[in-house]
Amino acid sequence: QVQLVESGGGLVQPGGSLRLSCAASGITFRLYTMGWYRQAPGKQRELVASITSGGTTNYASSVKGRSIISRDNARNTVYLQMNSLKPEDTAAYYCRAENYWGQGTQVTVSS
Repeated sequence: QVQLVESGGGLVQPGGSLRLSCAASGITFRLYTMGWYRQAPGKQRELVASITSGGTTNYASSVKGRSIISRDNARNTVYLQMNSLKPEDTAAYYCRAENYWGQGTQVTVSS
């Protein structure tokens, strides 16, 4: 079956960095557009960044310039490097491959 397993979340101080990883199995990873989404308490889930099978990237304006999405097709893994983190980046972060979602990893930005 399809599995998307996120990791790398945690508690970080404002201005800090985190790298999230999403390991995929059960899909032909290299053919999928992969996305990172986030959902803060009381808010709708929103797109953070996506990367197509060809490597084209797209970012939400709120993270553009502070985040980099990348993929390693040999490892079936997509990454989200987040820098200069702000308290408003606090959310559960989810990996998506078309109709498939991971279970999420929590990112908390707080001093």
